[in-house]
Amino acid sequence: MNNLIIDAANKKICLSLIKDKNIYSISYENSKTNYEKLTILINEFINQHDLKIDEISKLYVNRGPGSFAGIRNSLSVVKAIFVAKKIDYYCFSFNDFGDFNDCKYENVPSLCEKFNVKKNLINPIYIS
Repeated sequence: MNNLIIDAANKKICLSLIKDKNIYSISYENSKTNYEKLTILINEFINQHDLKIDEISKLYVNRGPGSFAGIRNSLSVVKAIFVAKKIDYYCFSFNDFGDFNDCKYENVPSLCEKFNVKKNLINPIYIS
């Protein structure tokens, strides 16, 4: 099972890939230029680890709180992947996990399951 975690809600765009039992991560400057090429950054990242988008089992995207532009763009990309490839996604917030102390990207899939984060539901949290 290959899971891709996308977080563009904060100061950096962070991508994490859980491939089999290996965890790969990369981050980029959170800028307008990188928002515009988020799909390219994602494709390059998964291609570096010998995967194609069709081989991703589930997508996880941070829904905030955070930057309006970052959240909007990452949710749009994830929704487009869902429509094109039928890959289920989970919109999470670290706030969903309560006081859980081990909120690392590699734990997001199990935390979403533990805290019953609903599949294919978008409910962004923007900072005003």
